[in-house]
Amino acid sequence: MLLNKRIPATYILNKVKYDLVYVLIVSLTVLFITERYKELLPEMPLTIPAFLGTAISILLSFKLNQSYDRWWEARKVWGAIVNDSRSFVIQLQTLTKKGNDAIVKKIAFRQIAWCYSLGQSLRGLDPVENLDQFISVEELAELQKHNNKPLALLQLHGKDIRDLKENDQLDIFSQIQLDDTLVRLCDSEGKAERIKSTVFPVTYRLFLHGIIYLFVVTLSISLKGVAGFFEIPLLLLISSAFLLLEKSATHMQDPFENRPTDTSVTAIAKTIEINIKQLLKETEIPQPQSQDKFYQL
Repeated sequence: MLLNKRIPATYILNKVKYDLVYVLIVSLTVLFITERYKELLPEMPLTIPAFLGTAISILLSFKLNQSYDRWWEARKVWGAIVNDSRSFVIQLQTLTKKGNDAIVKKIAFRQIAWCYSLGQSLRGLDPVENLDQFISVEELAELQKHNNKPLALLQLHGKDIRDLKENDQLDIFSQIQLDDTLVRLCDSEGKAERIKSTVFPVTYRLFLHGIIYLFVVTLSISLKGVAGFFEIPLLLLISSAFLLLEKSATHMQDPFENRPTDTSVTAIAKTIEINIKQLLKETEIPQPQSQDKFYQL
């Protein structure tokens, strides 16, 4: 997630550098044609590129709005995960009978592991990396039998809650409350996986890029009376504004791709780890993720 810090110019340039190369090639080609066949080309009124620019603005507004909706939904899902993770541990501490501190700690640490595992899974990374500090070797081996590692961790939660009930360490109403929290966690996982697996139509981006290049061509023809050393930078500057907005929307529409524009799932999981360990009165509390960069993963 981008922070309220100065974003390096290199980051902005890298987002559109290849697109600007294409624009430069198109601009030089059109400039060559207009110079060589100036008498044969009809007059291109500025109203045509102006109309195309307006159409691009409308299409970009729609894409930015839809992309932000996806990004914001992802952030709300992880906000719910924070709340439910805290509630889950507090419920375990208050609803179970005294003398169950060991099993409460075991489940709480597994919940921390679930948060990290879900974030890594959504980003296409190893979902069990570094989980050995939160769960046992036996549970790690159990996870290897499952394709969906975070879901397997929730299943282990459910088994432990059932055992607590069968051993008379939970009453039926407490079990129902804990099960409700597990259902909400599972629901949040499903929502995040839906956002991850639902692809924004690729054709929309292709059509939008095609219209931007058409805009560059028509604007270049309209400016055929302008000197090339002024026309080319002007075309690059105008097109870069459209391309940057389009690229920003493209990155926001996929909030789990391990990019600076992502939902900061790792930082959120770290916050959950800190909160849960403090609830357990642990002595070794990690520090929050540093914010020395212009983004937070």
